[in-house]
Amino acid sequence: MAAILRQNPRLYAGMSSPIASLFEGMIAQVSAGSELAGLVSPEQRTRLLRGLFDNYYADRNEPVIFDTNRAWTAHLPALLKLFPDARMICCVRDVAWVMDSLERQFRANVLEYTRLFNSAAERATVYTRVEALAGANRLVGFPWHALREACYSEHAGRLMLVEYDLVCHRPRDVLALIYEFLGEASFDHDFSNLHYDAPEFDAALGLGGLHRVHPRVEPRPRQTVLPPDLFERYAKLSFWRDLGPSKAYRIAAKGEDAQAG
Repeated sequence: MAAILRQNPRLYAGMSSPIASLFEGMIAQVSAGSELAGLVSPEQRTRLLRGLFDNYYADRNEPVIFDTNRAWTAHLPALLKLFPDARMICCVRDVAWVMDSLERQFRANVLEYTRLFNSAAERATVYTRVEALAGANRLVGFPWHALREACYSEHAGRLMLVEYDLVCHRPRDVLALIYEFLGEASFDHDFSNLHYDAPEFDAALGLGGLHRVHPRVEPRPRQTVLPPDLFERYAKLSFWRDLGPSKAYRIAAKGEDAQAG
């Protein structure tokens, strides 16, 4: 999605920035229990936190910034306090296929241990690897829980959920709805000429090619590498397909409601 959006000269988007981690760390430093808490007023706290964004993106000229990080759905109330007009695009995919993609990445780099796993026990088998990634504070489990929290929060109307498969099949229609949600003028994207890669970051993680995108947006059917029982277990976790009372927006296939709730 970032590779698509960044084609528009009004928009900046990329891979995860460090702002979310800095944001959380700064709040911790000025909260109760810290010796610094009494030295920082609420107004100063607001300026400090906004300053993270202002200074990090000070050299960007685009008027619209997408700060990409899986943690933001867990910080939605704080984010909206700083930026009351903020909107959040949440890209989702069947959890079983997310696990399949990560397992493929692991197998493509079998002569190097990735930093995704903390021990030999975690990376021992496909079952232990998937279970580790699904942990409540890990790569897949944390954003899954954080997104679910945001979808059922009082701020859910600021979210738009976009399914990966629908982007692959109908990118032009999906982007038109995203621009409408953002209140931005439409843009003629080239879905056959995408460019994005982060080789240095991926190398440090021990997963070469993790952030490299295909140049063309299109479906790529494949057989899963996960055992059938494992795939079936995680295929049941796509809660966004039936959001019930949530007010989050969802871009859905024809025949489904465009807005949940």
